[in-house]
Amino acid sequence: MQVLETIAQLRNWVAAKKEAAQTIGFVPTMGALHDGHLTLAKAAKAENDVAIMSVFVNPTQFGPHEDFDAYPRDLARDVALATSVGVDAVFAPSVAEMYPHDGGIRIHAGRQATILCGASRPGHFDGVLQVVSKLFHLVEPTKAYFGQKDAQQVAIIQTMVRDFNFPIELGIMPIVREEDGLAKSSRNMYLTEAERAQAPHIYAALQLARDVLQNTHDAAAAVSAARTHIEAHTSGRIDYIEVLSYPDLAAVDATTTDVLIAAAVYIGSTRLIDNIFVSNGGQ
Repeated sequence: MQVLETIAQLRNWVAAKKEAAQTIGFVPTMGALHDGHLTLAKAAKAENDVAIMSVFVNPTQFGPHEDFDAYPRDLARDVALATSVGVDAVFAPSVAEMYPHDGGIRIHAGRQATILCGASRPGHFDGVLQVVSKLFHLVEPTKAYFGQKDAQQVAIIQTMVRDFNFPIELGIMPIVREEDGLAKSSRNMYLTEAERAQAPHIYAALQLARDVLQNTHDAAAAVSAARTHIEAHTSGRIDYIEVLSYPDLAAVDATTTDVLIAAAVYIGSTRLIDNIFVSNGGQ
């Protein structure tokens, strides 16, 4: 395992792998690793000659009142976990290393970023694309791995890769869940015991919405069922529950083949997201 802290070190590592004609699997993260990240890392290692993970809490995707300073950071723990699943290198730069200059050029994420999480986090996905595009150029991966839990983010990155002709394959891995169904997330550690007991009802509500959609083909009824379940079983505040086509994230209709049912709910002060994909959307 190598820990690379500078872009120069990363470029040297990548150059050596390219010279040896090795394929590179890449897992971008903000650290606070959990089983979801490790599942991505295992896939990156299994499907490529080498695997590299980035650990970088990216300030450009945080709003002015969001939890950038409070976001959990423990590089030693992250490196140990990455090592345990065979990751060959961790790129862990400082903010100054990643953003030494600001020439004012920005990436605009477009319509897909104005809904779901983007509706309450303006500029968030602009920042995501900024760091992901930079990491793609630096790492030059054969294949980059993302989790389905961040489905909107994945859809937007898929669009960028397609529209800007990045020579990269994307690997999208299913959500990794706790035994009670809660999607694994670094933010779960913020939940109190009582909040943690309520949190699995988000997934239960999504499952209910899926069943309603498949039985009735009625997106509004599916959303209503999920909302009623969350309101009845938690003290949470719903940010959104949506049924959308995937990956374009538009309203579903009779021609929709793949559907995303997504939710964001505040349990206490912690914002949790989850989703379910429905093939053919029950249409």
